[in-house]
Amino acid sequence: MSTANLELYDENLRSLQAPKSSLRDFYPKIEPYDSGMLQVDATHSISWEWSGKVDGWPVVFLHGGPGGGTSGDDRRWFDPSHYRVLTFDQRGAGKSTPSASLENNTTWHLVADIEKLREKFGIERWHVFGGSWGSTLSLAYAQTHPERVSALILRGIFTLRKSELDFFYQNGASHIFPEQWDLYEEIIPEEERGDFVKAYNKRLTGSDEQAKLLAAQRWSGWENATCRLYVDGEQLKKGEEDKWALAFARIENHYFINKGWMEDGQLLKAENVKKIRDAGIPGVIVQGRYDVVCPAKSAWDLHKVWPEAELHVVPDAGHSAKERGIRHHLIEACDKFRSAK
Repeated sequence: MSTANLELYDENLRSLQAPKSSLRDFYPKIEPYDSGMLQVDATHSISWEWSGKVDGWPVVFLHGGPGGGTSGDDRRWFDPSHYRVLTFDQRGAGKSTPSASLENNTTWHLVADIEKLREKFGIERWHVFGGSWGSTLSLAYAQTHPERVSALILRGIFTLRKSELDFFYQNGASHIFPEQWDLYEEIIPEEERGDFVKAYNKRLTGSDEQAKLLAAQRWSGWENATCRLYVDGEQLKKGEEDKWALAFARIENHYFINKGWMEDGQLLKAENVKKIRDAGIPGVIVQGRYDVVCPAKSAWDLHKVWPEAELHVVPDAGHSAKERGIRHHLIEACDKFRSAK
């Protein structure tokens, strides 16, 4: 297991006050009422599921990563008596096929896939919910198809700027989680450490299957170790799951080495955010103060060019949507937008 000094993360060593009982929690577990696969091109089929109220207001959930896939808890942000919830696995992720495929897999392919799903189900407008990479994709979709978005609920803002990638994958978060950084760094030779994204890409796309799997585990493990204020041992174990780690690491690295097929800072340009503002799309931004995966500066920069959006900075949270303060504000936002059409 690629972890370090797990005793440092013992719950008994935590000193912050326990979560307040007033904080909102997930809606009860629900099962999909419909599911299937949509062939989006000659290579890719994406897995989709509908849950909640059959004739409710539609909302599409955009998962993180890229490459992370969805889980049952992703249905639970939304009041099932009001919302009709679409969750789907993006190209190469989760139950979509072929797994971990990089072919025809770009930001703009995913934006087109969201539209194909909307058209397939005859939806005029819907709420868009996305965190981390899901916030990136939400912004890209809303700026491309503002007329199709009735509200935006965003968490852990990530805009694929070079400064963001450098902070997490090159020099920044490494100063905060040095014991986990050592595990990420040690499999890369000294002469390649000037560009870790490039060095990992070489291994994740190479022909050596053993080296590919090890790189996938270390890449995934680094993010899993740093995504919460308190390191979660169970989250660390997820990076050891071969199929999940390969899809997550290969697709994520593929997007990052290609800079999302966008100009640096494209999603934060005033003229692009203006498309959201001119359409009158209401929004909520939820950000953990101590998020080192997607630092708070990006949420602040987005709020400056989109001042109408409601911003919540959670003072005792990192990156994960599962942290109690972040979860509370996301559920409150979804409830708030029950009246938005």
